[in-house]
Parts: sequence; C-alpha cells; structure tokens
Amino acid sequence: MRQDEPDILAVAPPPEPPVLRRRLLTLALSIAGALAFVLLSLPLPFLFGPMSACLLAALFGARLLGLGVISKAARTILGIAVGASVTPDVLARLPQMAASVAFIPPYIAAIALIGVPYFHKVCKYDLATAYFAAMPGGLQDMLAFGQDAGANVRALSLAHATRVLIIVTVAPMIIISGFDLSLDAPMGAAASDLPWHEMALMVAAGWIGWKGGERIGLFGATIIGPLIVTAALSLGGLIHTRPPAEAIQTAQFFIGMGIGVGYVGITLQELRRDVLAGTVYVLILALLALAVTEMVVLLGFADPLEGFLAFAPGGQAEMTVLAIIAGADLGFVVVHHLLRVLLVVTGAPIAARLIGVKLGKHR
Repeated sequence: MRQDEPDILAVAPPPEPPVLRRRLLTLALSIAGALAFVLLSLPLPFLFGPMSACLLAALFGARLLGLGVISKAARTILGIAVGASVTPDVLARLPQMAASVAFIPPYIAAIALIGVPYFHKVCKYDLATAYFAAMPGGLQDMLAFGQDAGANVRALSLAHATRVLIIVTVAPMIIISGFDLSLDAPMGAAASDLPWHEMALMVAAGWIGWKGGERIGLFGATIIGPLIVTAALSLGGLIHTRPPAEAIQTAQFFIGMGIGVGYVGITLQELRRDVLAGTVYVLILALLALAVTEMVVLLGFADPLEGFLAFAPGGQAEMTVLAIIAGADLGFVVVHHLLRVLLVVTGAPIAARLIGVKLGKHR
C-alpha cells in the first residue's frame, strides 16, 4: 500500500453520542442507582446510589455527561444551607473556634511538604502536576491553575476525583462505626412544613449569590456566593431554617452523579497510574488528618465528630453534606473547610512559583 493511500482496514473511533443522549443516560442511571439503594435500605441512597451507578457505568465505558448548569444550581443548595446556619450564636462562638482554626495553615503546609514529593518523586509526575494534585483545594480551581501551568489536567482530575470518592465513601462508615451514629435521621423539615416566603428568599439568595459571585470572580461561587447572601438574611432575622429535606437530597443526588461522571473515559493505564496514585495519597492524607484531629480533640478545641469532619480532606460540598446528615455543628465544620480552600486557592499561585512552577505560560 502506498503512503498516500488511505488505510481501508483502519477502524475509525465510534462517533461521540449526542450531548442530550449522554445526559439523559446519566440521569436515568443516577435515578436507577438511587432507587436501588432505597429499595435495598442502603445508607445515603441519594448520594451513594447515583455515585455508584455512574461510577460503574463509566468504568465499563459508558459516555456519560453531567447536567451542567442544573448540577451547578443544585450545589447552591449547600451554600444556602450553610448560610442559614450562620446565626448570631455562631458568630459569638468564632473566637472559641480560633484555636482549632489555627491548625489549618500548618496542616496545609504539611500536606504540601509530603504530597508534592510523593507525586513528583514517587509517582513521577512533572512538578506542576505534582503540586496541584497534592493540594486539597477546590477541584475546578486546581484544574484551572494546573492547566495554566501546563500540568496534566486529566491526571489532576483523576487524582482529585479519587480523593473525594474515597473520602465520601469511607467517612460515613467511620461516622457509623466510630461514632456510633445513624445517618438515617431526617436532614431537615419537609418543604410542606416550611414558610413559603422563607423558601422564596432562599431561592433568591441562591440565584443572586451564585450569579453575583461569578460576576465578581468569587472562587467557588456556586456555594460561597449563596452562603454569603443567605448568611446576611439569617443574621437579619429573615431566615430561621435550612432548606427543606427534599432540597438537601437533590444536592446529594447531583454531587453523587458528579463524582461518578468524573471517571468517564478512564483507561487501564490511568487506573494503574493516576487512580492508584490518588488512592495511596488518600491514605497519606488520612494519617495527617488523624494526627491533627487527635491533637485538636485532646487539647479540647473540638468535639470528636466535629474535629473529624472539619479536618477530613474531602471536597467542601461533600463534607457539608456529611455534616448535615450526621447532625454535626455545621458552622464549626464549614468555617474550617472554607479557610482550607481559601488558603489553598489564594496561596497556590504564590507557593507554585516558589517551587519553580511557572504560571501563565499556557494561556
């Protein structure tokens, strides 16, 4: 065969399914997973059901796709829930939290000092990829910074997705067995039992906080923006309750779906390298988190449950859900996670340059 002749034996890759079909398949699998978990009386059906169904389908090659703006809108519910928990009593307790909050900066520094060499020297990632894979910040922020620095975005995505997946899976087991708590308690009042005007204010706060936050470039705008607006309403005495249980379950549903969809298109090589690297790193993070939590609890700065949830290196949205479900002090837990993400996001560009990662070269 001449070089300029087409290879008629070559097999073209299958065409990508239409976006709508992929999203409908993802939604159908998520609903089926949630129903299966409900029927089998398994824990956290609206979180684990969609997550398990989408994860298995992704590992078997299904071309799933998240629901985009709908999933983002669902995350605003968590911001509203946290904001509604910011009461004058919580503000009055902020000085009491200062002692445990002071552990966050050295905790992040320890993560960086251990995590970056692990990914760079042991896993053989380039320095940019190693740095942004190690830092426990928001997924989208770490991906954006990593892409800007020329890092391997796919490896970053899988490393962070694996961190969140394992922590979200294991943390409820620890809460049930280690703290002897049930995760079957109601997550809040039903929508029919809440004042309609307060729910209307929550919807408005979610929309204004989300879109306003995006307009000003606020990190984590889908959660932080609604949190700020709702907190103002709560402190002003206009909101006295969290979003209804149905809304919290909806947020769980889309978070679970998003975790599973993060593995779409994964290859065996990526499983062996990136997912394995992320799994081992979770064990390293768990040991660090356990050490810090133990110190904070022994010093009397936090109760065991709140300390565990506050320092668990999971995603901000996922840990918020677990705190709500476990009936933990939501204000305490969220203050620690907000500071962790804030320090990582604002400090990442500075720290990256200090270790020789050049940002901006791939704009």
